Amino acid sequence: MSMRRWPLYAAQTLLTVCAIACSAGAHAQTYPNRPIKMVVPYAAGGYSDQASRILAEGMSRALGQPIVIDNRAGGGGRIGSEVISRATPDGYQLLMTTNGTHTYMAVTEKNLSYDPVADFTPVSLVGSYGLLMVTHPSVPARNLQEFMAYARANPGKVNYASSGMGSGLHFAGELFNGMAKTSMVHVPYKGSGPGMQDVLAGVCQVIFDGAAKPQIDAGKVRFLGTTSAIRDPRFPDMPTLAEAGLPGYDLTYWVGLFGPKGMAPDIQARLNAAVRTVLAEPETQRKLTAMGMTLVGSTPDQLVREIRTETDKLRQIAAAIPGGIQ
Repeated sequence: MSMRRWPLYAAQTLLTVCAIACSAGAHAQTYPNRPIKMVVPYAAGGYSDQASRILAEGMSRALGQPIVIDNRAGGGGRIGSEVISRATPDGYQLLMTTNGTHTYMAVTEKNLSYDPVADFTPVSLVGSYGLLMVTHPSVPARNLQEFMAYARANPGKVNYASSGMGSGLHFAGELFNGMAKTSMVHVPYKGSGPGMQDVLAGVCQVIFDGAAKPQIDAGKVRFLGTTSAIRDPRFPDMPTLAEAGLPGYDLTYWVGLFGPKGMAPDIQARLNAAVRTVLAEPETQRKLTAMGMTLVGSTPDQLVREIRTETDKLRQIAAAIPGGIQ
C-alpha cells in the first residue's frame, strides 16, 4: 500500500470501528424489541416448567416484552437443550433448564450432542431445591426403612419414573438403588409431569419429583423424604433421606437460565439484571419459595463454576455406584 493511500485507509478503518461500536451501543439500548422465546426442555406441568413460567412472567415485566414458554420435551431434556445450543445468539431464544441437562447428563452420556459449558452463554443460576421421594399408596411402606425392606424383598417389581434417560431424576433413582441395595426398575418419561401421572395411576410406584407437594397434600402419594442434605422448608418435620435411613444420600437440583453460545455481553448482562430484579420481588419470592426453592440469582461466572464443580462431584458418585448409571 502506498503512503498516499494510507490516510484514506486509516480513515475508512476508523469509520468502520466507530460504526460497529455505535451499532453495539444501540443494540444494548434497544434489546429487547420483540417477544422472547424461553425453551423449557421438559413437558408442561413439571417442577422446572412451573418455575420457568413464574420467572418468565416477572422477566416479561422487567424487560418490557412477552416471554413465551416453549416446552421441547424429550431425551431427559437433551432435545430442547440441543435446540438452544445451536440457536442464533441474539437474545431472543433462551433455555431455562435444570442441572439434569448440564451436569447429570455430562456424567451419564458418553456422546452428549452439546457441551454444557462451551455451547451456551450462562446467564444466572436461579435457585436450588431437593427432590421429593414419593410412592403410590399401594406400596406397603409408611416410611423409608419399611420401603427399603419392601423393595429388597421384591427385586425388579418396583418401578420408578423419571423425566428421561440420564436425567437428574434417573440419577436419583440409581443412586438410591446403589446405596439402599435395591433393584427398582427405571421407567423414563418426557418430563416429571407425565411420570407423576403414571405414579398416580399405579403404573409406576415411585418418583423423585420436586413438584409433588400438591399430590402429597391431597394424600394421593406417600412422602418418604427429600433428596437434598437440607430439609424441604415446606415440610420441616419430614426428614431427609439421609436422616431417615440412608446416610450420605445427597442430591440437589437447580434451575438456571442460558442463551446460545456467542451471545453478546450486553444482552447477557441485561438478562442477568432482569433475573435479579425478578428474584427480588416479594411476589416472585413467595411463589418460588412455596415450591421449596432456595433463591440464588448468581453471576454468569458463578453458574459456570457450579456446573464444573457439580459435574466433578457427580462423576465421583457415579463411579462408586455398582454398575454405574444405566
